[in-house]
Amino acid sequence: MFDFSTPVDRHGTWCTQWDYIADRFGSDDLLPFTISDMDFATAPCIIEALQQRLQHGVLGYSRWQHEDFLGAVRHWYQQRFNTPIDTGMTVYGPSVIYMAAQMIRLWSAPGEFVVTHTPAYDAFYKVILGNQRQLLACPLHKDGNQWRCDMAHLEALLARPQTRILLLCSPHNPTGKVWSVAELQQMAELCERHDVRVISDEIHMDMVWGESRHTPWSQVATTPWALLTSGSKTFNIPALTGAYGFISDDAARDAYTQLLKSRDGLSSPAVLAVVAHIAAYRHGEPWLDALRDYLQDNLTYVAERLNQAFPALDWQPPQATYLAWIDLRPLGIDDSQLQQVLIDREKVAIMPGFTYGEEGRGFLRLNVGCPRSKVEAGMDKLISGLRFVLGEV
Repeated sequence: MFDFSTPVDRHGTWCTQWDYIADRFGSDDLLPFTISDMDFATAPCIIEALQQRLQHGVLGYSRWQHEDFLGAVRHWYQQRFNTPIDTGMTVYGPSVIYMAAQMIRLWSAPGEFVVTHTPAYDAFYKVILGNQRQLLACPLHKDGNQWRCDMAHLEALLARPQTRILLLCSPHNPTGKVWSVAELQQMAELCERHDVRVISDEIHMDMVWGESRHTPWSQVATTPWALLTSGSKTFNIPALTGAYGFISDDAARDAYTQLLKSRDGLSSPAVLAVVAHIAAYRHGEPWLDALRDYLQDNLTYVAERLNQAFPALDWQPPQATYLAWIDLRPLGIDDSQLQQVLIDREKVAIMPGFTYGEEGRGFLRLNVGCPRSKVEAGMDKLISGLRFVLGEV
């Protein structure tokens, strides 16, 4: 029913991944597997809903506090996660990271500590340090093909007198880790013990594979919390600019809303984002299920190609996300040398692991949210580049 294999030319659409690749990689003639959006057109039900709204012709100030939107969100959480949602806790914002920044400012003061697991999504570093808070890193450890959190180390960080917030990424970007219920419950208990509040970025919640299951933080929370998310990753609509979340604490929720309206002047949402979310959450399941199958096949293909070329890697697809977090450390390759070869010789852009902190050195993050033909070309280039650096060609 849905075509994910036919490439869509994104050149000339002011596209970050394709049109502005030189900003990060220094060259504009590269095949990109970088920023985490997808090369697929969004779900037909969303396109149809947007067209209908545009045909109305009037694009004035709008609201999101209505049953059309809130009911769609409630429906999605019940259908996909078997989780009841109190939509009275709902808040809205232009992006998840913007909303996280607001909550960091509300729940901590300059100089105080925010704990996060590393390697981390690069925007986490920026939003913590850019707000003059100090980042406390809790490194994840690779155990075979799983990622583990040292809970004793996490507690030591949470116990520090100036620690105010745990900034959680669930599922985790870039590792693709899905937190088990037991892990989430243990983190919730530790946060309660040390009076630490939780901001949970769950934007990848719909991209969980195999037997793994996403558990919303609201299911385990014991201290004040904010769960922030969006359909932007799931349905490839980040350019519409819209996110939402839930804040458990009444006073914090009211304060967040006042900050948006009073300090930042954001009183009206992007109406097309509201329309898109309603259509996605009410009618987008068949498209998403087909997309998920396609993405999982892409990840399996990456594993097959890598492990055939370099058996020592024994790389396995992640538990979540369409971002292949590839551990190249068994090959003993220098990160900087590999990047230069990939850019200058292979003409391909793949995110270097050190983008996500020191713990990311020796890794690559490759975005497979694209037609298989692009993945095949990317793997050809990556394998060729690796062989060149290893002196095999």
